[in-house]
Amino acid sequence: MVSSPRRSRALGQNFLVDRNILSVIERLASLSADDVVLEIGGGLGVLSERLAPLVRHLHVIEVDRSLEEPLREALAAFGDVSLHMGDALALDLPALDPPPTRVVANLPYGIAATVILKTIEELGTVERWLAMVQREVGERLAAAPGTPAYGAPSVLAQLSCEVRVARAVSRNVFRPVPRVDSVLVELRRVRPAAEPALRRLVHDAFAHRRKALAGSLALAPDALPGVREAARAALVELGHPADARAERLAPEEFRELALRLSR
Repeated sequence: MVSSPRRSRALGQNFLVDRNILSVIERLASLSADDVVLEIGGGLGVLSERLAPLVRHLHVIEVDRSLEEPLREALAAFGDVSLHMGDALALDLPALDPPPTRVVANLPYGIAATVILKTIEELGTVERWLAMVQREVGERLAAAPGTPAYGAPSVLAQLSCEVRVARAVSRNVFRPVPRVDSVLVELRRVRPAAEPALRRLVHDAFAHRRKALAGSLALAPDALPGVREAARAALVELGHPADARAERLAPEEFRELALRLSR
């Protein structure tokens, strides 16, 4: 075990303190000397110290200013490391130089899904992700159509990536011990990020989960006239009932739906 740091509840911080899980992360990440890694949520640098010697460059993002000094001390021994103090959701990620090819992180629970989707959309150079996230988040990202966990994050992640829950993680690897379970989730990019119009359609489709997909699209603030009828017809063409709900469609069917609605 490593020393137990103080935690900010407001930032959703739970620090890794078990060196065995660090070895698991290192093994599953399968990093090469040519990789440029982005770590979001550097904390005290426990994971950073494991990643930095393995790769060409390491970018570390940390929002908690109280951790800056110990984090800089932890990173001082490594030459090819850039520390970015700020909110990962607000930073200009495409401006990172050199551009990241991998994301490896113990993500704060409150932003995990959002930041993963942001990196998929904004960092086209990233090929793989390995992230520690709350179990529900990992299961949601990897969920199959028709399951309770399937939703907009599932579709948006899977439109670009193959997603799997790689390993369950004990609560006891963190200090303080959280009240929720965690998993390591792995993503492998298979195609570019979804276009903005497709991302909007996915969000609109799931905005009213108890309604049929066509009805949910019709309730969007910028809905075009006739979209309900057009969506119902498109769903039938795709082999679904006209009143199908969004959770019945596979990710690629959303792409097809978007194409049919744009004609």
